[in-house]
Amino acid sequence: MDNSVQDYTREELAQKIKPSFRAKQIYSWLYHKYVTSFDDMKNLPQSLKDELKQNYRIDLLKIVKVEDSLDGSRKYLFELDDGNTVEAVLLLMKKEQYHEDGTIKHQAKYTVCISCQVGCKVGCAFCLTAKSGFMRNLTTGEIVEQIRLIKKDNSIDANRRLNIVYMGMGEPLDNLEAVSHSSRVFADPDGMAIAPHRQTISTSGLSSKIVKLGKMDLGVNLAISLHAVDDELREKLMPINKAYNIQSIIDAVKQFPLNQRKRVMFEYLVIKDVNDDLKSAKRLLSLLDGIKAKVNLIYFNPYGGTEFKRPNPKDMIAFQEYLTKRGLLCTIRESKGLDISAACGQLRDNEKDNK
Repeated sequence: MDNSVQDYTREELAQKIKPSFRAKQIYSWLYHKYVTSFDDMKNLPQSLKDELKQNYRIDLLKIVKVEDSLDGSRKYLFELDDGNTVEAVLLLMKKEQYHEDGTIKHQAKYTVCISCQVGCKVGCAFCLTAKSGFMRNLTTGEIVEQIRLIKKDNSIDANRRLNIVYMGMGEPLDNLEAVSHSSRVFADPDGMAIAPHRQTISTSGLSSKIVKLGKMDLGVNLAISLHAVDDELREKLMPINKAYNIQSIIDAVKQFPLNQRKRVMFEYLVIKDVNDDLKSAKRLLSLLDGIKAKVNLIYFNPYGGTEFKRPNPKDMIAFQEYLTKRGLLCTIRESKGLDISAACGQLRDNEKDNK
C-alpha cells in the first residue's frame, strides 16, 4: 500500500472519502492534533477508520536521530520505508519573549528546511549530499510528513505559523510535481495553513523548470542558488551550469511572477579565495541589474574531506557593503548549528559511517 493521506490536498481527499466533510475532520486530526493512527481519529465512524486503514497510511517516516544545537536549531534524520534517510532542520529564528508577569510577549519564530529527494542529481562540488549520488524522489506525503513530525516533536501548536524552505537534500525543481503538490497541502487553511508567502523553493537554477513553476502561480517565494558570477567558475562548482547557464537563469527569473512586496532571493555561498572578492561583487551587481532581487550571502560550512574553506567575516562584510551601498539589498545569513552536523547531508553521512 503506497498511498498516504498526506499525499492529498483536502479537496482531493474529499473526492475519495464519502461523505466529503470527513476530509476536513481527517485534516484536523492529522495537522492540528498530529495523530499517528487512524484509530485516534475519535469522531470518525469505525467503518471509515477500517476503510482508511485498508487503503491509506500515515506512518511514512520515523525520526532516527536528532541533534540539538546551542543556538536552538535541531537537525533531524528521518528514515523512509525503504531504509533510505533524509534530513530536515528546524531553525529557531527568534526566541520566545515574555512579559514581566510571565505571559508571552512574542512567540518564537521558526524556519524549517526540508528535503525533497534522497540524494541529488545536481552534483555540486561543495555539497555533501551530492557525494552519495541520487536514489529517488520523495513523494508528496514524505515531504509533508517532515513538517508534521517536526511540529509534533516540538509541540508547535497548529495555529503557529512557520516558514518552510525547500532547501534540504535534493533539487526541488527536479521533483516539481511532488514539491508543488506539497506546497498546496501545506497552504490549506484547514490543515497546516502555511501560506505560500511563507514557503520558499530554492533551486540550483533549472531554467525551464523555473518558467514552469512560475506558470503554476503558486504564490511561493523563489530562491536561486547562484554561488558564482561567471559560467567558468559556476561549472566547476555546479556542473548543472553546462545545461542551464547563468544567462538562461536570469532570463527565466525575469519571467517569474512576483507581487509588489516580493523579491527573488539569490543565494550566494561564499567560499574563501574562490568567490569572496570585490571583483565578484561587482559582477554580481551587474548580473542582477533590472531584477527585483535580494542577495543572501552564506558562509560555507566545512565538512571532513572538503577542499573548500570558510570565508573571513571581514571579507563577507566588505562584499555585503559593496552591494548595499550600490542599492542591491544584501544580507549575511547567520550561521546556525555549527556545533552539530550543520552541512546539508552531514548527519546522514555521519550516521552511515557509524553503521
